[in-house]
Amino acid sequence: MSDRTRYRADPIDSGPRGGDNCLPMNPQVFREYDIRGVVEDDFDDAFVVDLGRAYATVLHQAGKKTITLGRDCRLTSDALRDLLLEGLLPSGIDVVDIGVVPTPLLYFSVLHWQMDGGAMITGSHNAAEYNGFKLGVGPTTIFGEEIQRVRQIIESREFVTSGKPGSLSARPVLPDYREYIKRHIKLKPGMKVAVDGGNGCGGVVAAPLMREMGLETVELYIEMDGRFPNHHPDPTVEENMRDLQKAVKESGAQVGIAYDGDADRIGAVDENGRIVWGDEQMVLYARSILKEQPGATIIGDVKCSQRMYDDIARHGGRPIMWKTGHSLIKSKLKQEHAALAGEMSGHMFFNDRYYGFDDAIYASFRLLEIMGREGKGLAELLADLPQTCFTPELRLDCPDDKKFEVVRKAAEYFRAHYDTIDIDGARVNFPGGWGLVRASNTQPALVLRFEASDQKTLGEIRDLFEGKLKEFGAQV
Repeated sequence: MSDRTRYRADPIDSGPRGGDNCLPMNPQVFREYDIRGVVEDDFDDAFVVDLGRAYATVLHQAGKKTITLGRDCRLTSDALRDLLLEGLLPSGIDVVDIGVVPTPLLYFSVLHWQMDGGAMITGSHNAAEYNGFKLGVGPTTIFGEEIQRVRQIIESREFVTSGKPGSLSARPVLPDYREYIKRHIKLKPGMKVAVDGGNGCGGVVAAPLMREMGLETVELYIEMDGRFPNHHPDPTVEENMRDLQKAVKESGAQVGIAYDGDADRIGAVDENGRIVWGDEQMVLYARSILKEQPGATIIGDVKCSQRMYDDIARHGGRPIMWKTGHSLIKSKLKQEHAALAGEMSGHMFFNDRYYGFDDAIYASFRLLEIMGREGKGLAELLADLPQTCFTPELRLDCPDDKKFEVVRKAAEYFRAHYDTIDIDGARVNFPGGWGLVRASNTQPALVLRFEASDQKTLGEIRDLFEGKLKEFGAQV
């Protein structure tokens, strides 16, 4: 600690935060596992510089010095990068800029190059006016109380610096990533794949690599455009998958692959043009891994189908249900030494032949590998999965300052009357089905999902949930 200096920066000396045009810091941008908000409303220049200083403080306190820095293709990402560097470099952090990349390539750079940490500027699947920061210390991103610690450092203005400026360099990560995929994934040449990049960062990486590995591609919205002019880059919403479904049917592609804005979430469409949801993809990944690792632990989030958990157990695996959130899942994956984890939202974490972080591009290549090895499409591979009636993720608008209280009241009610799992919101079991409500950690919304043995039961469960949520203050 002798080479580090603790100092208190006065707001009047920190740029716009001391002036008349300064925005007050919005504490609600410090979410469970990242820092995210509407740029125009939440991220003035001084805040981002202070965020860089606070992140540098956390790194110094952990004995870390050299990080990689990436950003997505949103229109505000370049400016946020420059401001973050204004906080990091004078604080003594050495930064390796890897440019405009998908979020998984930032994670890859940290682990593959054995860096001290990494920061990603991304709004993920949120609308174009959003942006945010995922901050890593060591091999993992910080979350929960650690993110609140960053907020507290900014509020107290107790920053730590090494006493001399850090360095800035640039290094491309894509060549190493492409080589890793080609070395570890075996594809069957000649398969036709429809790829929807959503004008985010994923398609421009994945589609050329698919072609290079012998596949035929039908490409939609591969060009990066931070305005997302064709559709919102979130493959969990059915409407956003319509063009991909159409492309699969019209082109005769064997599968369709979609990525969200920063390519840490995967969507898929089978050979018949039907959406294959995240938990259904998990069934295929888990079956493949369990053939090689009998008894392996597989983790799913609270939104995943009961039939997924049952199928993992039926194939000899150890299923665990856990909280939603990429940092939370990664932590649980490490704790349980699990081979695989996944979320209904399309975050897939392979600790088998990979580094254990969520990477939609890597997941798509694993899916293509399974199809090539089995010689079957996704519909055929899932034909033996029991059929149920279910909804995709449903989102109800609910302000950030109200959503957790609504969920707390709902969980309290359901615990008193039904069999309820409350590790993340309330997942309530009924004869013939289940329902879930939880607060989104990334949007001002409640997330709901329902599954039942028949349509009538599904409707009854959903009606009960929506009625209670309305009673507790949600706009249904």
